[in-house]
Amino acid sequence: MTSSTHHDALTRHRRRIESLLVAACLALSAPTARADAIGEALRQRAEALRASCQSPVAARSCDTRLAEFYEDRNFAPAWATGERREALLAAVDDSVGHGLDPARYHRDDLREASLAVADDPAVLASRDLLFSRMLARLADDLRYGSIDPHALHPAWKFPDESPARHPAEAIAALASAPDLRVALERLAPQTVLYSGLREALSLYRRIAAEGGWPRVPSGPTLREGMQDARLNLLRARLTATGDLDALAGVTSPDQFDAGLAAAVNRFQARHMLAADAAVGRRTLAALNVAVEQRIAQIRINLERLRWIAHDLVGDYLLVDTAGFEAHLFLGGSLAWTSRVVVGRRYRETPEFRARLQYLVLNPAWVVPPTILRQDVLPKLAADPDYLVRHEMQVFDSSGRPVAASGIAWSRYRERDIPYRIVQAPGPDNPLGRIKFGLPNPYAVYLHDTPSRNLFERIERTFSSGCIRLEHPLELAVALLDEPDTWTEQKLRAAIGTGRTVTIPVRRPVPVLLLYFTAKATADGSVQFRADPYGRDASILAALERASTPD
Repeated sequence: MTSSTHHDALTRHRRRIESLLVAACLALSAPTARADAIGEALRQRAEALRASCQSPVAARSCDTRLAEFYEDRNFAPAWATGERREALLAAVDDSVGHGLDPARYHRDDLREASLAVADDPAVLASRDLLFSRMLARLADDLRYGSIDPHALHPAWKFPDESPARHPAEAIAALASAPDLRVALERLAPQTVLYSGLREALSLYRRIAAEGGWPRVPSGPTLREGMQDARLNLLRARLTATGDLDALAGVTSPDQFDAGLAAAVNRFQARHMLAADAAVGRRTLAALNVAVEQRIAQIRINLERLRWIAHDLVGDYLLVDTAGFEAHLFLGGSLAWTSRVVVGRRYRETPEFRARLQYLVLNPAWVVPPTILRQDVLPKLAADPDYLVRHEMQVFDSSGRPVAASGIAWSRYRERDIPYRIVQAPGPDNPLGRIKFGLPNPYAVYLHDTPSRNLFERIERTFSSGCIRLEHPLELAVALLDEPDTWTEQKLRAAIGTGRTVTIPVRRPVPVLLLYFTAKATADGSVQFRADPYGRDASILAALERASTPD
C-alpha cells in the first residue's frame, strides 16, 4: 500500500469516527432538548394560570397550586413515565370503592393521554398538567370530600382547622410517593365507620350486579307461625343482605318459622324499626327499598364522613341526630353512650362543632324567642294562669320582674318580644336537673329531661332543637373527671339541694352534632336510618353534579 493510499484510508476512518461521535451526541442531547421544550411549555402554562387569577372575582376561587407545584420543580414534567401514569389511573379506578365516580377525574381522558404517542412538547405539557390536576382533585376529595358542605348547607358550622385543599408541597409529595395508590388511600378517613361503609358499598353493589333483591308483595302482616305464599320472596330478600342464613334449616318454604322470625328481627334492628319480628307496613316498605337507593345512601354517608373524619380523634362527644344517639370517646375509646331526643322536623337540630365547657345543676330555663312566640303565647291566650302553674316569671329588658297580667301579649304575635320568660328550676323544668353548656350561634345545648318516656320511642324527634340525654349524670361524671369530688351520688346530693350551681368541666371536649342515615355497626353490618330532616337528597344531587367532568 502506498503512503498516499494509507493516508486516504486513515482520513476516511477518522471521518467515520467523527460522524459516529456527532450522531451519539445528537442522540444524547435529543431527550434533554425535548425535556427543556416541555419545561418551557409548562412554564408558560404556569404563568398563564397565575395571570388568570389576577382579577378580584377569579382570585376568590382560583387555584394556583399547580403553578406552585411546577415552579418548585423548575418546570420538570412529573408524569413522564408510563409507570407513574398507570399508578394514578389505578387510584382513579379505586375511587369507585369510596363512592366516588372516576369520571370526575377524567378517567377516559387520562387513559387516552397516557397511551397516546406524541412528541409535541405542548401536547406532553398538557398531559402532565392533566395528570397533576387530577391527582390534586382526587387527593382533596378523599381527604375533605368532593362537596363543600358550607356551600351546600349555609348553616354548616364546622370550622376546618386544616387547609381546605392540599397545598403544592403535599401534591409534590404524593406525585413522588413510592406507592401512589397507597399514599392516596391513606388520605381517606381511617376509621372503622368509614371502612365499614366501604365494605357495605361493595356488598350492595355486588347485590345490584346480580339483579338486586325480590320485592315482597303487600298483604296482611306476616307473623311467626303463619303460612303465606309471600314467604319464599321474604326469605330470598333477607338472604340477599345476609339477615337470613341461606344454609339455615327451613321447616317449610311457606311457613313463618323461628329462623325467619329471627332474620326479620335482625333486619328491623338494622333499619331502626320496632323489632317485633312482624312484617307490617313499615317493615315491608323498608324491605322493598331498591338496592340502588341503599347504594346511594351509603355513598352520601361516606361523603359526610370525609367532611368531618379529621375531627374524630382524641376526646370528643358525637351526637348523631339521625340515629338518636350520643357517644363520648376518651382517648380513642368509647366511654359513654346514651339515647337522645332531637329537634322536631320543623325545628331541626343543626350540624355544628362546639366545645363543651361547663354544666349547670338545677338550671333555670329561659324560654327561647321562637318557642315563646309559637308555643307559649298561644297557651297564654287560652290560659291566663299558664305562667303561674309552670312557675314561670317575666323579666323586662333590664332584668326586672314584671307582672304578666299587665302585658298585652297579643300584640307580640308577629313582632319581637321585649320580655324574657324564665321557668324556675324544678322537677317540671324542661331542662331537667342538669344542663351542659357548649356556646354556639344556635343556643343549642345538651340537657336532662323530665319526659323520660320519649326515650322508648324508635324515632325521637320531639325537642325544639336542643339535645335531651337519657343518661346525663354519667356524662357529667366522665367530663368532670374528679372522682374524689364528683361521683354520681355526690351530683345527686348537690341537685337535691335545689341550688343552681355552674361547674366547669375538666375535660372541655369538642361536641360534634352530626347526621348519618347509614352507619357501619360493630358486628360488620350496616344500619340504615330514616332521613327525618330530608338532608340526603341535596347531597346526592351534589354528588351527581360533581361526577360530571369539567
